Amino acid sequence: MKRFALAAALALAPLAAFAEGVAHKVAIHVDQNDPQVMNMALNNAQNVASYYESKGDTVTIEMVTYGPGLNMLIADKSPVAQRISTMSLEMDNITFAACANTMAGMKKKTGHDVVLMSEAVVVPSGVVRLIELQEDGFAYIRP
Repeated sequence: MKRFALAAALALAPLAAFAEGVAHKVAIHVDQNDPQVMNMALNNAQNVASYYESKGDTVTIEMVTYGPGLNMLIADKSPVAQRISTMSLEMDNITFAACANTMAGMKKKTGHDVVLMSEAVVVPSGVVRLIELQEDGFAYIRP
């Protein structure tokens, strides 16, 4: 009887793991200073999160900005600032990454520091961050 119980438990173990859902990882790339592109990227993030949540899965989303796309995360320039703030409060699975290389270039050009939204985290290089995320199994999306 013990063997039967053990065999049943082992046979059902894969089903129990499946029932818990699958963990997904998505990197979204923004390198354009275009409100339509920024909104599309945010739409993609919300739609992906909603879809996987409805299936009982989880998803980790990192939005990586660099070049002109960094304007998405600049406090006094972002055309989507309110939306980012709202999403950050509603979604604990999203990160907004800002490229330090781009920030340094902007500072050199303008002569003053780039002030980011509080939701942003600085990464050394946006391009390198995208490479790292893909090497870590993140799916790559460019709206």
